[in-house]
Amino acid sequence: MNRTSTTATTPGPATHAAPPRGTAADRSAARAVAPGRPPGRRDQRRPASARPRRRTHLPPHELFAERLLAVLSGHRPVHWMLGHTVGEAYEQLVRLAPAAPLRARGARPVVRTCRGFQPCAGVVEASASIAAGEQVRALAFRLEQSADLRWRCAAVEVGGERAAAGS
Repeated sequence: MNRTSTTATTPGPATHAAPPRGTAADRSAARAVAPGRPPGRRDQRRPASARPRRRTHLPPHELFAERLLAVLSGHRPVHWMLGHTVGEAYEQLVRLAPAAPLRARGARPVVRTCRGFQPCAGVVEASASIAAGEQVRALAFRLEQSADLRWRCAAVEVGGERAAAGS
């Protein structure tokens, strides 16, 4: 008896032959597999995730110069500094803030320089120059460290006002 063998295929998952590289079918298959990958890219590596930048630790006088600038330029309300002031400083801010002495037309004011002097432990006397366009103003303030080791503003002065003619 002469037997001829026949091979039967069993039903299973459909397999597709890979099209030759570089064809339109190859590119469309790559897009179907990895929608985030640019067309034609065969590299499996992914770019590193963008982590938010951490703000470097600022000395207390530089941090307070930024905060006082935000209040005295009108970008933040006075009550924003309520927990960061002690003594007469809050009343000084309440008197100064409505006039927004550090507001400038056009350019947003920035802290150009900030210097601090520590006359004794737990006290920093600081001065900052605030620039907005070509205009430069002076800001002086005193910080005191409380028993809970938090710095609080104890006094604020703004300079750079032009004297009125004839005064």
